Amino acid sequence: MPSQHRSTGLTDDQLSIIDELSTLPFPEREGRSGKDRSWGGPGYQVAVLRESQDFWDDRSEEIVEAAEQELEADLAALTAVLADRWGDPATVDLWPYLGFDNPDPEFVAPEPLGFLCNVAGSMRVWRLRPSGRWLALAIGQADREFPFELIAAVGEASLLPE
Repeated sequence: MPSQHRSTGLTDDQLSIIDELSTLPFPEREGRSGKDRSWGGPGYQVAVLRESQDFWDDRSEEIVEAAEQELEADLAALTAVLADRWGDPATVDLWPYLGFDNPDPEFVAPEPLGFLCNVAGSMRVWRLRPSGRWLALAIGQADREFPFELIAAVGEASLLPE
């Protein structure tokens, strides 16, 4: 089943957004850019590369599975292209950034990790060494009725420990 909403549909378009995120200066303040479906703040930028349909009207297993598989296919295609550029990505578990196991009761994950850990379980990460940044790709969903989203995030290297 085709996606109802798309930020972009082609890998080339998605790569263009990733390239732009990787090189743009980080915003001085939190906020949305002039582009639909992207935002950032000091030390990070995030963009939704593609989203599936939402599941308000139909949450049947075949509909949900088909939507997730479409985004998984995009993720695999992007991962292959980026692996040719920068090598294989590391998989980063986002659970620790939720803070449940953190001894500091006031712990709050820095953005974009705070956002990502609330919508995804893990992310694929490339360290962009010369620039002092990292790039991550993840598939997330804010809630059962919301669309799946293919997300690209770029952050300062200091936000993500080695």
